[in-house]
Amino acid sequence: MSILEIVKYPDPILRKKLQDIENIDEETKTLISDMADTMYEDNGVGLAANQVGALKRLIIFDPEPDPEKRNFTALINPHIVEKHGEQLSEGEGCLSLPGIRSDVKRYAGIKVEALDLDGNTITIEAENDLPSIILQHEIDHLDGIVFIDHISALKRKLYHKKLTKRAR
Repeated sequence: MSILEIVKYPDPILRKKLQDIENIDEETKTLISDMADTMYEDNGVGLAANQVGALKRLIIFDPEPDPEKRNFTALINPHIVEKHGEQLSEGEGCLSLPGIRSDVKRYAGIKVEALDLDGNTITIEAENDLPSIILQHEIDHLDGIVFIDHISALKRKLYHKKLTKRAR
């Protein structure tokens, strides 16, 4: 069990657009396990690889996190291939932006394609629910987007100032 350090905003790694993983090796599988340990330790519901300093297009998520059951899903090279509608993610937060919460407009329905640990293509469809929000939030991370990018410029500026000051 390895608990990794969560990268905090405004670290530039959170702004990197990550490239697809070409080879699912033991290093990637170990990273997934360590990310799960970290997510459960920090009471999160999702985690992207760049949030722990890894430049790999990889996320894990568990909408009902139970450290005993560890029923997380790992998605390698996830991409949203369909999206529609609108829903409100109320009080959305992020392990990389501790103490910050805000309402965020997200798509109501999405379809995500990714690879599983064995390299098989999988498809996940989520509609008006927590998994839909989590998937959008974590895939945003892989594209260099943090959730405060989806809120008003004034709020974003206030949060940026607060988080930058805290980082010093």
